[in-house]
Amino acid sequence: MSHIAIVGAGPSGAFAAAAAVKNPDVSVDVFDRLPTPFGLIRYGVAPDHVKIKSVTRVLSKTFGAERVRFFGNVEYGRDIPVGALHEAYDAVLFATGSTGSRALGIAGEDLIGNYSAADIVPWYNGHPLRGSEMRISEPGEKSTVAIVGAGNVSLDIARILLKGRAGLSDTDVPESVLAALDSHASVDEVHIIVRRGAADVRFTLPELQEFDRMSEEDLDVTIYDADLRSEPTAADLADPTAQQRWDLFSRWATRKPTGADRRLIFHFGVTPSRIDGVNRVSELTLTQSGHELAPTRTIRVDAVITSIGYAGEPIPGLEFDHERSVVPNELGRAGNRTYVAGWIKRGPTGVVGANKACAGETMRVLLEDLSAADQDVDRSDARKRLLADLRTKCSPVDWEGWQRIDNAEVVLGTEFGCNRKKITDHRRLVEIATAVSA
Repeated sequence: MSHIAIVGAGPSGAFAAAAAVKNPDVSVDVFDRLPTPFGLIRYGVAPDHVKIKSVTRVLSKTFGAERVRFFGNVEYGRDIPVGALHEAYDAVLFATGSTGSRALGIAGEDLIGNYSAADIVPWYNGHPLRGSEMRISEPGEKSTVAIVGAGNVSLDIARILLKGRAGLSDTDVPESVLAALDSHASVDEVHIIVRRGAADVRFTLPELQEFDRMSEEDLDVTIYDADLRSEPTAADLADPTAQQRWDLFSRWATRKPTGADRRLIFHFGVTPSRIDGVNRVSELTLTQSGHELAPTRTIRVDAVITSIGYAGEPIPGLEFDHERSVVPNELGRAGNRTYVAGWIKRGPTGVVGANKACAGETMRVLLEDLSAADQDVDRSDARKRLLADLRTKCSPVDWEGWQRIDNAEVVLGTEFGCNRKKITDHRRLVEIATAVSA
């Protein structure tokens, strides 16, 4: 029997484990620094995207399967010394994702009120280690937010902020976040800043169309006056989806304001050049993309949120390519008996489903290497020592422990009239998971 360790219990780690145990001679132990599984699905996907989140039902079958063990609340490099996994397992696969965020590199990014998607998304998703409270405006005041970025995460953030408590009360958004959206950060205007032209964006059509549905409930969506004047070429709109996006933007550009309480304004072909404010963000200056000497445009804002891409974080003991935010690898191989999958392998691109093929490729390579290697080394004693040591260090959460957390969140949800409410306190999560049933 070969024993594989996987670090990271998000989609990539789960898909890799599922591929591994298709081989009856393989067992897998999955470690995650959080007491909860599912990674990006639980703490990255927008809370109102229930259909995407439902993939956890599939991932649960893997984590609850024979020959797969889950160890939550265990951090590699802190609770597990560097190198200890290689002593205890025949192969080690890292699927740790990308949790950092790229910066704009402009003046004013150090001001209070300047955030990244890596700050905001964990906050509204109730991340127990990274979900510290956001303060977008003074309590009781309406606020204006600028979001910089041309991807779906920008649209997610805009939608969540504009929906507020009223639009999210039936989701798993923690009550503390709903209260903040209702008081500290009651957002009534969002500007989405896009460096590209409207015909060259990466927004998906369904994500954009969600704002059309919101516009039926007191939301004005429009395009900044000058930003659709240049018509795209036929080549720009050769893709039917690009044409549909352009048609939607054109319709929004000509729509007359209704006086709605909430507003969403798109700005195309402009680049942030400066953030101003006294201690706190108050203005964002934009310049026409590619034309530094062109006239500038200034927006009064209470907060700026940058969503221009995630960045991976180095893994202790492994080489790291800071420019590409990946562990250098070849088909997932990253060193002797060391492998990577997911964003830490290929960079922070691709939707959840893309991780299945990526993890499958790495696992095929890993299993091929195992079959060709000398399997006479008995690592069972090292594995027992490692797991015993963890129990004295960090209160590992097993799969039954996660199921106790799951049940507690479902019960909490019934109190608020929804299917689930996330528990955000890390200590409380561990207490629930490790409680011994009476």
